[in-house]
Amino acid sequence: MNFFKTLTAIVISAAAILPVSAQTTASQKAHQRAHASQLANVKSSKLDKTVINNMLKEDVSKRENDAVKGLSSESERMIADLLTEASKHIGKPYRHGMKGPNAFDCSGFTSYVYKQFGYKISPASRIQYTDGVQVDRKELRKGDLVFFTSRSSGKNVGHVGIVTEANNATGDFKFIHASIRGVRINSCEGYYEGRYVGARRVITE
Repeated sequence: MNFFKTLTAIVISAAAILPVSAQTTASQKAHQRAHASQLANVKSSKLDKTVINNMLKEDVSKRENDAVKGLSSESERMIADLLTEASKHIGKPYRHGMKGPNAFDCSGFTSYVYKQFGYKISPASRIQYTDGVQVDRKELRKGDLVFFTSRSSGKNVGHVGIVTEANNATGDFKFIHASIRGVRINSCEGYYEGRYVGARRVITE
């Protein structure tokens, strides 16, 4: 009898141990599933950020394209002709107070070019800075007026040119103007980068 009691006790003990082992395994699996779920959430979060960033880039690009599309085909042709007219004067000398067509100062040049297309803007750069509508540097397009300080203007507007190229992704642009070295095209860098004030748009539709 003692032998059977002992054997029964061993079987009961073994039976009691098995569920604990099974529970431990199940707990480990649950932990693994939870960890895998966390990793999936992290990957999903990174994917979501990538998708959002791509959507933002597409939105910026769309807005830039819409800004260009906002121009009528007639105005687009006019701006192209305006820049062709401006380019005809490259190399002509700078003369203070001169309004063309043989020599120009900066605002005399911009007012002369625009006048050829029926736009009357002030012959003074500071007053030109009130013409048209204000334009952000990363929304520039060809034909916009860009303004700078000069050595004699302090912090006020003292120089103006016409945008010939614009990269709205970077804010870089080129402009044609009557510099002290004559009518030429420059990039907004170096000397001009530090003196940039803002931009105005005369041809808006």
